[in-house]
Amino acid sequence: MSLLYGVSQVMHRIKVKLYPNYLPSGEGTFLAKTDSEAALSIQQICAAACERGGYNGGFEDLVKAVKAFLDEAAYQLCDGFTVNLGLFSLYFNIGGTFKTEHDAPDPKNHPLSLRIRMHSLFAKLVQAVHIEIEGFADTSGCIDLYTDEELGDEHHLFIPGHMFILSGQKIKIAGDMRQVGVFFVPVDDPTTAVKVQRVMENNPSKISGIAPDTGHLRNRIEVRTQYAGTGTLLKSPRIITSPFVLEQA
Repeated sequence: MSLLYGVSQVMHRIKVKLYPNYLPSGEGTFLAKTDSEAALSIQQICAAACERGGYNGGFEDLVKAVKAFLDEAAYQLCDGFTVNLGLFSLYFNIGGTFKTEHDAPDPKNHPLSLRIRMHSLFAKLVQAVHIEIEGFADTSGCIDLYTDEELGDEHHLFIPGHMFILSGQKIKIAGDMRQVGVFFVPVDDPTTAVKVQRVMENNPSKISGIAPDTGHLRNRIEVRTQYAGTGTLLKSPRIITSPFVLEQA
């Protein structure tokens, strides 16, 4: 890594697309969002480390060691320790507020969320990342954020049976066609998409419901709707796909 010796170079590239900025005073501007690909598994990262020469041992031993390390790191995190991984540290954050020291914490008002604190070495690596703008995203609708209300987690995890909130633009479910609705779509087998059966809130910028069980680890969210932003419905549903991948816990 020549970067560590003071030589600046482009080492990595992140692809982004531009979305309209709907925030106050943001008219006429655009926000860049990563065009996320599927999340890499432990096995895929270990295979890359072996293939690139970053690790000289056996693949199976590396996978086993990494899994054991992560299991122990999670155990220590749940005991309240901050875990320093060299490039960054992981720690839990407690949400909400308390009125007195006698208040009893509860998951709904005081959700635990995992936070990351970047260290200087990682900050140097980030400086070598080049951002490539691939153009404007499809603005007929977009999914910005998925939040598991009980976990307080954004973008990353979902648990079947938990309430979720989906935020975006022009995502309202409209139309009575069979294929209309919110779907959890397995990355490995999109034909087994599961429709959300319980939807509590449904408007152009927010949908809330209960997450289904897909039986697959990695999933994207799809909103299939005839909503066109006006009182007239589209003849056939349009599909809005999340740019991020969720993991079923």
